[in-house]
Amino acid sequence: MSRFAAPISETIWDMKYRLKEADGTPIDTTVEDTWTRIAEALAAVEDTPDEWEPRFYAALEDFRFLPAGRIIAGAGTERSVTLFNCFVMGTIPDTMEGIFQGLKEAALTMQQGGGIGYDFSTIRPKGALVKGVAADASGPLSFMDVWDAMCRTIMSAGARRGAMMATMRCDHPDIEEFITAKSDPQRLRNFNVSVLVTDPFMEAVKADDDWNLVFEGKVYKTLPARSLWDRIMQSTYDYAEPGVIFIDRINAMNNLRYVETIAATNPCGEQPLPPYGACLLGSINLARLVRDPFETKARIDEDELDTLVATAIRMMDNTVDASRFPLPQQEEEAQNKRRIGLGITGLADALLMLGLRYGTEEAAAQTEDWTYRIARAAYAASTDLAKEKGAFPLFDADAFLASGSLRDMDHDIRDGIAQHGIRNALLTSIAPTGTISLYAGNVSSGIEPVFAYSYKRKVLQPDGSRTEEEVVDYAVQLYREKFGADADLPDHFVNAQTLAPLDHVRMQAAAQKWVDSSISKTINCPEDISFDAFKDVYMAAWDQGCKGCTTYRPNAVTGSVLSVSDTPEKKEKPTLHLAENTQDVPTATGDVVYMSEPLDRPTSLEGHTYKLKWPDSEHAIYITLNDILLNGRRRPFEIFINSKNMEHFAWTVALTRMISAVFRRGGDVTFVVEELKAVFDPRGGAWMKGRYVPSILAAIGGVIEQHMIAIGFLDGEGLGLKIDPKAEVMVAGDRPRGAACASCGSFDLRMVEGCAVCGNCGFSKCG
Repeated sequence: MSRFAAPISETIWDMKYRLKEADGTPIDTTVEDTWTRIAEALAAVEDTPDEWEPRFYAALEDFRFLPAGRIIAGAGTERSVTLFNCFVMGTIPDTMEGIFQGLKEAALTMQQGGGIGYDFSTIRPKGALVKGVAADASGPLSFMDVWDAMCRTIMSAGARRGAMMATMRCDHPDIEEFITAKSDPQRLRNFNVSVLVTDPFMEAVKADDDWNLVFEGKVYKTLPARSLWDRIMQSTYDYAEPGVIFIDRINAMNNLRYVETIAATNPCGEQPLPPYGACLLGSINLARLVRDPFETKARIDEDELDTLVATAIRMMDNTVDASRFPLPQQEEEAQNKRRIGLGITGLADALLMLGLRYGTEEAAAQTEDWTYRIARAAYAASTDLAKEKGAFPLFDADAFLASGSLRDMDHDIRDGIAQHGIRNALLTSIAPTGTISLYAGNVSSGIEPVFAYSYKRKVLQPDGSRTEEEVVDYAVQLYREKFGADADLPDHFVNAQTLAPLDHVRMQAAAQKWVDSSISKTINCPEDISFDAFKDVYMAAWDQGCKGCTTYRPNAVTGSVLSVSDTPEKKEKPTLHLAENTQDVPTATGDVVYMSEPLDRPTSLEGHTYKLKWPDSEHAIYITLNDILLNGRRRPFEIFINSKNMEHFAWTVALTRMISAVFRRGGDVTFVVEELKAVFDPRGGAWMKGRYVPSILAAIGGVIEQHMIAIGFLDGEGLGLKIDPKAEVMVAGDRPRGAACASCGSFDLRMVEGCAVCGNCGFSKCG
């Protein structure tokens, strides 16, 4: 009998976590082999591995403890990948040499599979004097563009591009530009961005005081604090970014505030980290621990929870020693502090099984009780480890126990720490679990509500046909098994589409009390929420003790990531098919139609030739784009790229042939623009017309884009581009909403914990 509760779970395991040979031959023949591989690898650092391996296996069995995806995929493989999820890079020096050394370190970290956070507040503002070169500084935003271009070219662990978080203090002189940077749909696409909001700033907002923008003691500008706050809120309302991080609260509550200052977080915000900070993640699956679900005596097995937490803490502590690290500074940081982040998933499902409605005061109280019990068990287990293996090297009992997180901890735990020390400086964090939640049977993700009771997933069959299967939430599936497939769901079954935003805040605040790091959580807001009500969400998060706040409001700019209806209309969809040669073409609405055969070249074509002069290059590049007119619409048909520079000959010929072949196949060819513009030259790019262009190829992509705009094939710069060319084949009029998945091309993207997660294949750039 399969251990998987749903077909999608086995698919996720096979695609993302199953160990295979280079040619795709499975090494892990079953999921039990995967659990054994992980258990062996993490027990290997013990003095008595034979004692601990079966205990570790038991924790993994039936998806009760879920290490983060990097551990599931990488432990025991001998591959050169890190098992750590989160990194914050070193403080970026305000020098050209230091900035590009930081860029190099970031590239090495991404190459091994780590998500990265950076604080750009340390770089002098735009227009500031650069001594010694008689020039003005270009500002932190210009260097963020360089980082963004680098990220596009680095495939983390050979599987996906890295995720990045950029932060900037609310008193930096360039904060206004930072706030609105992502209103340009083409800019900083590989970054999440968040403003570091300080306590004095929030006090100034509430008091309607003025606020100074300062760098190195010099005041560059003074403006009303409320005006700046409203600009942050307006940008978030319109573009879903920036997020807000309450940085002074994070530092005040930090167990290690006596040896570090935090100024950045990992990409999803659940791990505030110091320079070169690193953290690994794992989650207790609460949905698997409920006994007698949907009955009056339904409860979490608390003894099992305590035991499972203790085992998980030991496994994660061992991972610190079993992992590789991209940089020696990261390894030193991890060994000195042994920071880990144990969290939960399946919270919403567990609440449903207990008859509690997510977002109510009762559900929040139960969440606080569970997170308290996990925190207590985690601190007790880490104290026991310190007795056996020693405390983390930078442990200082008095300073550690004086931190904000420890003040409310039980006296017996505090006494144990004072006497024996503690193995891990920080222990709890609630991370995004979108992919591992699917792997575990489609349990609700992290502390998020159930996103949808069920949805349809398209499955590609070996013969090329497609079938549909229903993907059902774990708790809903259990309810159907218990009460019948046609039984009506009780009133306390709610999902992300029906909850009020302040219900989300209540749940985040309840969990935060006993989480010593932070929480990745998306507060879903209705599209028609008023701006004032939207601002109230962020103020409520501040007032209720949250360490940060991230919202998602569908609108014309952000799109609807996944449209869900509990009562779908009963109507037939058109059959998917390939268009016939030249007769079917994209309509004016932009629907994508792929052609079974390439178009034949007419005798004559209209086109334009563009001159591209790359700085410091002796010869210009000439780009000719010819178009074809089909059914009244003009589209690119072929390209010729020429240069007198013979060093360019081979690649310009190759590019000419490949792009022309793509154009003649028809369909949505805008991905050519995006792929070219993403190419990063390690020797450096160039500034062209006030914008940093990362390579000659990126400049060529820009020329093609401008041509497409000129002929009406694209609506505007950065508009209509796809993440990946693997879009669904469809007929005109059957166009899904939202963007396509970068991995499988489906349109089943959902916003979970600040990341778009694909319901079809589980892909998420955040892990």
